[in-house]
Amino acid sequence: MTDAPRAQPTVCTDPCTGEVIGHSPVDTPEDVRRAVARGREAQPAWAALPVRRRAAAIRRLRQVVVDQADDLAATISRDNGKTRVDAIATEVLTAVLAADYYARTARRFLRDRRLGMGTILLANKRSRVARVPFGVVGIVSPWNYPFAIPFSEVVMALLAGNAVVLKVATQTQMVGRWLERAVQAAGLPEGIFAYVNLPGAQAGDAILAAGIDKLFFTGSVAVGKQLMAKAAATLTPVVLELGGNDPMLVCPDADLDRAAAGAAWAGLQNAGQSCGGVERIYVHRDVYGPFLDRLGAIVRALRVGRDTDFGVDIGAMTTRAQLETVRRHVDEAVAQGATIHAQSACPEGAGLFLPAMVLTNVTHDMLVMRDETFGPVVAVMPVADMDEAVHLANDSHLGLTASVWARDSGTATRLARRLQAGVVTVNDHLMSHGLAETPWGGFKQSGIGRTHGRMGFDEMTQPQCVVTDLMPMVKRDLFWYPHGPDVYAGIRALLDLLHARNPLRRLAAAWRVGRFFPRTFSAWRPKDWGTG
Repeated sequence: MTDAPRAQPTVCTDPCTGEVIGHSPVDTPEDVRRAVARGREAQPAWAALPVRRRAAAIRRLRQVVVDQADDLAATISRDNGKTRVDAIATEVLTAVLAADYYARTARRFLRDRRLGMGTILLANKRSRVARVPFGVVGIVSPWNYPFAIPFSEVVMALLAGNAVVLKVATQTQMVGRWLERAVQAAGLPEGIFAYVNLPGAQAGDAILAAGIDKLFFTGSVAVGKQLMAKAAATLTPVVLELGGNDPMLVCPDADLDRAAAGAAWAGLQNAGQSCGGVERIYVHRDVYGPFLDRLGAIVRALRVGRDTDFGVDIGAMTTRAQLETVRRHVDEAVAQGATIHAQSACPEGAGLFLPAMVLTNVTHDMLVMRDETFGPVVAVMPVADMDEAVHLANDSHLGLTASVWARDSGTATRLARRLQAGVVTVNDHLMSHGLAETPWGGFKQSGIGRTHGRMGFDEMTQPQCVVTDLMPMVKRDLFWYPHGPDVYAGIRALLDLLHARNPLRRLAAAWRVGRFFPRTFSAWRPKDWGTG
């Protein structure tokens, strides 16, 4: 077989300036097949290593990130468009914390779990659940958090004993190549990690066709559905994190200073390109005006632009396509009666910059309230009470994250439990992704499965139940052959012994079981056949 002609390398540009910052070679589907084959060959020996050996490799990887943190933050900033503060706080720091946590907990997460006895009738059986790696795991990650998202998944997959094939977004190849070099520097065995670069339209087909054992995808709902349909042909399990249109509820007793500051950060950092960021804000009418005053003042003061001296708060959008989506959502809302209540300044000319915006007079018929806008825009609605806020918050086909802001923690917790979201925070937002111990994932069309935390770690393995017998002198179970009326009567007596309402019936059943039970200690003989 001859390889298909190679495409021209991916050209990587800085969203703030349009400057070319690098090139990334493009792979073919055949390259992916070879990567999976190498991973499948190397994986058994990797999985056979003691967990502490795999954890040591992850700690080496963590140290590479720590030692080169400034270079990594700058690479993320230039490749994605976010500020270096955003990069080091939400990607570099969280990645290091995640590596440390999973290296420390992997042995406990992977330890066999003994199951308690379910019934005295089978007291001779003991069960335990082992965690078995899938084999070769495919990870497809997005451009909005080009380092933190794939890094944690790669770390968990490797610690669990899998080989990994990673494909990061075409738009952020410089960050992906940085991660590739970091993994190489950590000294993993040959073949256990592979980095591939294919156009997004080809990647899913190529990775699934190569025969991976599980797929982790972070991206849009539409692409997630396509990949799930393709994976169904081979019953390849998938974990999908597909975005959100996340609500924030502000109660009448909320600390408005904290709530407004939190809304500005969680809604606008990374230029609003966070699937778990605030997009819709529902504020009790008693505090609607004061809240808007505070939020508007913060937004008007935000500095948008290129990060040259740490003197900006918000960088550029990562792609022109996403910039146009945000403009379309805002234009549609304004045309239907929405108001731009507050807006930051924004540089003119080159660069994919948008001003930070607060929209009011919005309705649930507008795209900014129905779909994921994924930009530096938050929309604010007053509500008569918090029951209305919950109803509106749940009026969405997405359910990734949400937040409740209130001084009364009991009230906040009760409201949080009513929200249809995979993650709900109280008096904070867009931070649980940085808590390595916290599972990440959503309800409804926000995805399937979980990443992060023990639940996310469990997604990297499949459970295998092992049942052992503690009584080798037992020759056959009660229900083994040969069958007959005595066998039926004996098993029926077991039911009465355990659950008959009449005590006398239970006593009679005990006598019948006592006569029946010795059968288990006698070996089967040909003369027994048909005698029961």
